[in-house]
Amino acid sequence: MDSFITQGVAIPRLGFGTFRMPGGDAQPVVESAIALGYRHIDTAAMYENEAAVGAAIAASGVNRNELFITTKVWHDQLVPDALRRAFDASLDRLRLDHVDLYMIHWPSPDMDMAATLEALMSLRERGMTRAIGVCNFNLPMIRRAVEEIGAPIASLQVEYHPFLSQDRMLSYLRGKGIPLTAYAPLAQGRAASDPTLASLGRNHGCSAAQITVAWLLDQEGVVVIPKAARPESQKANLAALGITLDDKDRAAIAALPKDQRFVRPPFAPEWDV
Repeated sequence: MDSFITQGVAIPRLGFGTFRMPGGDAQPVVESAIALGYRHIDTAAMYENEAAVGAAIAASGVNRNELFITTKVWHDQLVPDALRRAFDASLDRLRLDHVDLYMIHWPSPDMDMAATLEALMSLRERGMTRAIGVCNFNLPMIRRAVEEIGAPIASLQVEYHPFLSQDRMLSYLRGKGIPLTAYAPLAQGRAASDPTLASLGRNHGCSAAQITVAWLLDQEGVVVIPKAARPESQKANLAALGITLDDKDRAAIAALPKDQRFVRPPFAPEWDV
């Protein structure tokens, strides 16, 4: 499994997402993923499955040092004291003594970004998290976090798939040596039924979803965290590591519309800035 080295940590480039897997139902799913070879597990307080993820980690028998565990703080807990309490609660649910990456899940319009990031940095300095990151920051926000505040951002997690361009963001992040972690990489299931991706899949003897994962992994500085509840789908995503795209494949995907954003909560920041 290829990894991206960032801020002193190695993030496996193909991870396992757990969004919309609430409660105990997530435990056997995550156990399956770890047994198949996934070592990067992405969860969040908002997913309400940290306890199940922690139980799966404990049951896996895999050495903790071999796993890369990410969790996140929700946007209503970004005041430093609240953030620290949220972190402690997440760690308790996960049954871990540290996480590998702790992230702001969504920015809050009224947050004190400097104070919030300083609280994250304090957790890193204390060894409670090996790295810190942010999700759903737009370009001006990530610039401020990195250039003005000087936060050691290890990854930015945003929606990214064949129907949404992240060219401007990727250009900036690559210049800073920061990986982009793609969530909703299959466009919430839409990639699986896209005719262009399906045609490319037939050419390669694989599925449209596998082509999508391969396309994301084909790009410099991109980490991918697809969700897959069934072992068959988990295996298929891992198999995408072995797919090699050519320039014709890349051109066909580049021709798809790139303005389709599917994750649009009311508290999202302005993207086109």
